[in-house]
Amino acid sequence: MNIIEIKKLNKTYRTGKVEFKALDDVSVTVERGEFVAIMGPSGSGKSTLMHLMGFLDSPDSGSYIINGRETSGLSDDEYAQLRSSVIGFVFQQFHLLARESTIENIELPLIYAGNTDSNGRGLKLLKDVGLSSKENNMPNELSGGERQRVAVSRALINDPDIILADEPTGNLDSKSQTEIMELLSNLNKNGKTVIVVTHDEEVSEYAARIIKIRDGKVVSDEKKIGKNYIAPKDLDVKKENEKSTAKPVITRIEFVDYIKQAYNSILGNKMRSILSMLGILIGVAAVIAMLGVGQGAKDSIAKSLSSLGSNLLTVIPGNFHMGGVSLGTATVTRFTEQDIEALEKLPDVKYVSGTVSGRAQVVFGGKNWNTSVQGVGVNYPVMRNSVPSYGAFFTDEDMRSRNRVCLLGQTVINNLFGDANPVGREIKINRIAFKVIGVLPLKGATGFRDQDDIIILPLSTAMYRLLGKIYIDSIDVQVKDMNLMDAAEDEITQVIRKKHRITNPDDTSFQIMNMAELQKTFAQTSEAMSLLLGFIAAISLLVGGIGIMNIMLVSVTERTREIGLRKAIGAKRKDILTQFLIEAVLMTFLGGVAGIILGGLIALLISVFAKWNVEVSAVAIIGVTLFSIAVGVVFGITPARKAAELSPIDALRYE
Repeated sequence: MNIIEIKKLNKTYRTGKVEFKALDDVSVTVERGEFVAIMGPSGSGKSTLMHLMGFLDSPDSGSYIINGRETSGLSDDEYAQLRSSVIGFVFQQFHLLARESTIENIELPLIYAGNTDSNGRGLKLLKDVGLSSKENNMPNELSGGERQRVAVSRALINDPDIILADEPTGNLDSKSQTEIMELLSNLNKNGKTVIVVTHDEEVSEYAARIIKIRDGKVVSDEKKIGKNYIAPKDLDVKKENEKSTAKPVITRIEFVDYIKQAYNSILGNKMRSILSMLGILIGVAAVIAMLGVGQGAKDSIAKSLSSLGSNLLTVIPGNFHMGGVSLGTATVTRFTEQDIEALEKLPDVKYVSGTVSGRAQVVFGGKNWNTSVQGVGVNYPVMRNSVPSYGAFFTDEDMRSRNRVCLLGQTVINNLFGDANPVGREIKINRIAFKVIGVLPLKGATGFRDQDDIIILPLSTAMYRLLGKIYIDSIDVQVKDMNLMDAAEDEITQVIRKKHRITNPDDTSFQIMNMAELQKTFAQTSEAMSLLLGFIAAISLLVGGIGIMNIMLVSVTERTREIGLRKAIGAKRKDILTQFLIEAVLMTFLGGVAGIILGGLIALLISVFAKWNVEVSAVAIIGVTLFSIAVGVVFGITPARKAAELSPIDALRYE
């Protein structure tokens, strides 16, 4: 029964305007279980015929029937299925993957056949060809004969019906040639159909039929029993037919095998892979470090702004600008305690506190420190989120009596008391004795200003006992509700104008700062800076992605013959596409992980040496990781498609 029927097959190759007819109306039939030698001089078309038999190339016209199935007009994936299940190739150049071990090379077709469980078949084949001790050897550790035996084992792993051998002994010495031909002869003896392309008369002695080709035509086809030919066992044709038609049409590759193949490829080209990942590594490290700095700055600003309190309006004398306070040439309104009392009566106002500020020399024991001193009202801790972390705040009685009591910031405590508890102790501020009654909560530093380097006193005490001021520097007003801020601001303006007899609507002798608006402005600025830093760093990622694409394109060129081999043993386009895509993603992922670690270290160094608050969030890490993977997908698509679209025979012939 015929396993192969070829009728009037034609194939013409074109190079520019030059045409070469490799096959001219070739018709051949091969029976199941035959050992056929196809012979002819170089350029006769014998290899072209074998490539068409193995679906490595496609004819221009003609009919090719295998196992009773017409193959003309099949899709690339269907040809790949036939190469995987029906055909087993043995190449003259061996075509073993240099980065795979012996057993991995043998079992490679299983992956593309969708059968990742070999059940020990690979090891059994190794034993059958006498290489059981070479399981983990790499191809460069094997002799030519051993490599060809590995190639034969690989051709048999999916139990194909037909073995196609293209000059299988062309690169071997006479001893290895004999071993390989005896191996093929034994396969034919056990029922395999073997077709050998050769120009060697000694090889043809193992065949029972010789087809000679010259100038693309079959010039002779004769039954000629070679002296080394061994007749095969009787075949149960029905059983063979059932077996061949029951081949599973499965080419799905397990994801873990994709990863493994990609990992081996990356390890096999360490320098190229490192260069590929370097751009992503730098980009991710920049993103992580920049986002960490930006988030740290944002949190620091938020923390500082929280100390300002919520729903807060601040009334100050003079004309205020975002760059600072400008008194200009206009008259400055001087605030008094009567202004505070008037503002406390407004319906939308919750708390009011006046403030006076100055600097003073503080002494305790043998230590002294120059610090900021503020006189405030009793509502200050609630309004400014400054409830003492230890001790108590002063009372209305302290205000009325101008008691010499104070609360210290942590920086002052560190410089005067060290680790000792300051509450209850007596210090001297500008040579005036004060009793410490509490410790202020930690506020942290903002730029060059340390918010913990401060002493808080009762407003009246600071004005009349310490700083000698008769006017209040500013007035803080806390509004009952955020929605009442604008109404309260109008009410405050009217009260101040009335008390100070200001009739000119354009008068700028006092200003009201809306701290909520200020907080919002700072928050928006911080957010914008974070986005800007992230965007700039993301550009590095895109540049890294372009580097990945370039390196992967080079990789496709370097590995063209490998791609041809994979297709020859059954890989579909989607298998090649997915493998190269996973390589790109794996490289970007590994580069991303390394970049996250490096970026974290950079952020840590910034926080240690620059004394800058840096915070690397889990969201940033996850986001950057996903982004780096997306970069791998986007920039890996083009090289992967290029690899997937290569013709098997063109790829195998690539030099």
